[in-house]
Amino acid sequence: MSDASIKDPIKSRSGAILAASAKQDAPAYDQPTVPGDELDLRPLRYSDSGLIDLYAADERLAKMTTSIPHPLPPGSTESFIARALQPSPREVIWAIDSSRAGGAELKGVISLKRMDGEQSEIGYWVAPSWWNSNVASAAVQALVAANPLGDRSYFASVFQDNPGAARVLTKSGFGYVGDAEAYSVARGAKVPTWTYIRKLD
Repeated sequence: MSDASIKDPIKSRSGAILAASAKQDAPAYDQPTVPGDELDLRPLRYSDSGLIDLYAADERLAKMTTSIPHPLPPGSTESFIARALQPSPREVIWAIDSSRAGGAELKGVISLKRMDGEQSEIGYWVAPSWWNSNVASAAVQALVAANPLGDRSYFASVFQDNPGAARVLTKSGFGYVGDAEAYSVARGAKVPTWTYIRKLD
């Protein structure tokens, strides 16, 4: 799930992410908690592993992501959390936490992956129990409002058979820029996608 290459953002996205990853002098990011509407985006913790295991093992969720395999291999959640807890200049991952409003401590995950030119690719998933309940929209809107990495724009892509995820983006001010495809590990196949951009400056 770059602005400098807006003529063809689909083809440039992967290369831009690799270029950002290659920058050795980028500082690690001191991750804040981002407040949202009845939720907080907070750093992951190892105590989240049980809920992430439960949610990510759901085939409905896995098939709507590019990277979650199904069935979920043992140890994959712990590896994911360990990676998320390492300060990184390339990717920042938050838990979507509604405990402040009396809800669940973890309803999903949202991330920003750094690209070149002060841009990031936003990605997220929400557990099926909270689909169509405004959780994803509130999380995306919180990141847009906070802009914690100081980006000029966000990119995002969703599978074309997931119109709910597309509505989350358009509701949050993202505009459609083109069609592409992305590989889904859970499906074992490339899946058509829609790509969106949100200008932040």
